[in-house]
Amino acid sequence: MSQELLKTPLHALHVEMGAKMVPFAGYDMPVQYALGVRKEHIHCREQAGLFDVSHMGQLKLHGTNAAKALEALVPVDIADLPVGKQRYALFTNEQGGLMDDLMVTNFGDHLFVVVNAACKEQDIAHLRANLPSDVELEEIEDRALLALQGPKAAAVLSTLNPNVADMVFMDAANIELAGIQCLVSRSGYTGEDGYEISVPADKAEEFARRLLLKDEVEWIGLGARDSLRLECGLCLYGHDIDTTTTPVEASLLWAISKPRRADGERAGGFPGADIILDQIATKDVSRKRIGLVGNSKAPVREGAKLFDADDNEVGIVTSGTFGPTKGQPVAMGYLKTELAVLGTEVFAEVRGKKLPMTVEKMPFVPQRYYRG
Repeated sequence: MSQELLKTPLHALHVEMGAKMVPFAGYDMPVQYALGVRKEHIHCREQAGLFDVSHMGQLKLHGTNAAKALEALVPVDIADLPVGKQRYALFTNEQGGLMDDLMVTNFGDHLFVVVNAACKEQDIAHLRANLPSDVELEEIEDRALLALQGPKAAAVLSTLNPNVADMVFMDAANIELAGIQCLVSRSGYTGEDGYEISVPADKAEEFARRLLLKDEVEWIGLGARDSLRLECGLCLYGHDIDTTTTPVEASLLWAISKPRRADGERAGGFPGADIILDQIATKDVSRKRIGLVGNSKAPVREGAKLFDADDNEVGIVTSGTFGPTKGQPVAMGYLKTELAVLGTEVFAEVRGKKLPMTVEKMPFVPQRYYRG
């Protein structure tokens, strides 16, 4: 018997707004609204898009050793993460593979951690198994999570509290918005400026309706969320990265903090460190994550095999769509390392046809995070 889908605190509002609902990571989620995926995508790039990301796992780590304990599980500098700052992190396994990607915020008296919906249960189990007894893991069940993304996001949110305009990319704060205490970070996964806002579940609908009163704001579903993050070269866990992929293969070297590298003051000490640090030193990996653009109008989807000019299979597409802002098909995937060079032409197999694609630098569309 299939398990009943979970619902976010905003489920009834999505239905009321005419959303097309689909199963996603165990939840009944909006894939698109009346505007449709393409128009939602463009609206977010030009104005402000509102996303329900309440299916993500929200956790708190309490205890004076919380940062040190979490740092033992990620190749990232958590010990020196300043209060009021957020950082992208990766859970690695003993083989150097990626168990999940996550966001960690230092709120002073606790660490606030947001994990992917599909990995929520395993991440919680992983933390419980590895955190020392003096660090308490709190699962937050009574909060929704919203993302407000796009060039008009700051102006819109500033009408509820002008202090949000002073925040820069990866700042986080406990801020009152429309009389509601929220955990706010200036971040997101669209490549645009914007905010992620953790709001009490019983206030979520009231808060969302308040934002939707603004002419600049439209609901954006999972469909456009996917094309937005792909155009900006951002990985989707379970597709572009997984337990068989190391950060080096995944071209995520930027996410491995200097203090945790071989010559850093707190080198290694995370699961799979020997493998990952050796790959950084030797550059010896058989494949690399790359960006691809197509020369036709036909989108190339996840799972499409990649071939060289001599018809040898040389890689695979892990995410692909037509990029509404880019104006051509965009994809990311993995190629043999010797072919993972800008300008290389490969051929994606789509319904028996071989469509030419070119390796191009990501992001395909410039990221517009606000850095002050």
